[in-house]
Amino acid sequence: MKVLSSLALCSALLLAACAAGPTAPPSRSPGHAAQDALWLDRLSFGASSADLAQVQAQGRAAWLDRQLQPTAQPALPEAARAQIQALAVQQEALPALVQRLEAQRKAADALTDDAAKAEAQKSYQQALTKLAREASTRQLLNALYSPNQLQEQMTWFWFNHFNVHQYKANLRVMVGDYEQGLRERSLGRFRDLLGYTAHHPAMLRYLDNEQNAANRINENYARELLELHTLGVGGGYSQRDVQELARVLTGLGVNLTDNRPKLKPAQEAQYRRDGLMEFNPARHDFGEKHLLGITVKGEGYGELEQVLDLLARHPSTARFVSRKLAQYFVADDPPPALVERMAERWQQSDGRIAEVLRAMVNSPEFEASLGRKFKDPTQYVVSAVRLAYADKVVLNTGPMIGWLYRLGQAPYNRQTPDGYPLDESAWAGPGQMTTRFEIARAIGSGSAGLFKVDGEPKDRPAFPQLANPLYYNGISPRLAAATQQALAQATSPQEWNTYLLASPDFMHR
Repeated sequence: MKVLSSLALCSALLLAACAAGPTAPPSRSPGHAAQDALWLDRLSFGASSADLAQVQAQGRAAWLDRQLQPTAQPALPEAARAQIQALAVQQEALPALVQRLEAQRKAADALTDDAAKAEAQKSYQQALTKLAREASTRQLLNALYSPNQLQEQMTWFWFNHFNVHQYKANLRVMVGDYEQGLRERSLGRFRDLLGYTAHHPAMLRYLDNEQNAANRINENYARELLELHTLGVGGGYSQRDVQELARVLTGLGVNLTDNRPKLKPAQEAQYRRDGLMEFNPARHDFGEKHLLGITVKGEGYGELEQVLDLLARHPSTARFVSRKLAQYFVADDPPPALVERMAERWQQSDGRIAEVLRAMVNSPEFEASLGRKFKDPTQYVVSAVRLAYADKVVLNTGPMIGWLYRLGQAPYNRQTPDGYPLDESAWAGPGQMTTRFEIARAIGSGSAGLFKVDGEPKDRPAFPQLANPLYYNGISPRLAAATQQALAQATSPQEWNTYLLASPDFMHR
């Protein structure tokens, strides 16, 4: 009966407040810890006591400067670093990893005994799944513990923007490498991101460009490159531009072996190979192309670089991607004036993401939006664990991955190329809220399984400490009256934790 009454109280609070919308953020005064905590919530996967102390001591500008110029090897806690270093996706380069799995697949397919073949094929699929799960573990540990929090936010954003789906072909072996490259480029020039994704085997395989050849055109990648990655719908391109871009992309594909294709002597100089990416001139359309108002001479591989330069610097790309950044960080329907200023900074800085973000963060619209943006499932799950276990590294990310599957936003699992939606309506339904309450209760009661190590029968003891300095300085002063009332009615620490993590205040950033 006690559990039922707790469920009823917190569910009623959560659903009523969500229906009413987020509470207005408190007005900011200099050094206001609660407002600074909201600011950190927006730029990280949840404010931490350490970051709040830094911002209070040194100011927001100094913190933001460090975030926009992240260290290449961030100092994670030893327990998190050790988990990451033990992963196969961390230890083995992608070509070797793919070729090892390809050998396993071919050996399984070659078996003649049906039962043995089925078992070997199952083992191959399990190996692929294990590698994708390792990549998920690395992503979550970095989101939880990397001091480069804005870089981790941008890594998630760019994977979603340049989305690939793990269950297409053998992409489960590739998603970890793909994500790591996005992480390394996440705050640099957009042109570098665009070129990286256009050459990565995960993208080329996901959008079928390895099937795109002269006289056998496949437009899938060309269409998404214009519609989703650069210009956007209404960005000034036509179906003819899609077709011409597909011709530019012919011959750009994937080679999972160490073998070169047999080419005519005149084609040898045009051949390109970088890891698993291959440009095969024998499959390329060398005719002249006309797209977006320019003529592209039939030069082979160089055509792609010319067109990527054009797309990255196009004004429509600046507006489209700036709006999407503002939608992720500011509001579901971002202020047009802010988007225009971000797009202008894009053009001025040659698409330097750090500069576009700086313009956004320093805007009055960004400040006015604090506390009003609904957390998507990843932001909710990671921020809940960060608050509950700020100084204690989780030993098992499995429960977090499971929660993200239940909430519909598992890593690498969006099947369509548009990525997961960024607006509140996609994530604020009653079913979603009920699941979030169950997650809040699992974390708040200390029974979530985050510290259960393989081979050990039970969790290691780790009761969450939500009533910490961050709570008292950064969260408590801005809680709505209804949330304060619910917390006051809690009859146990577990119940109090659950109410806080399930509150509408915690659902927003």
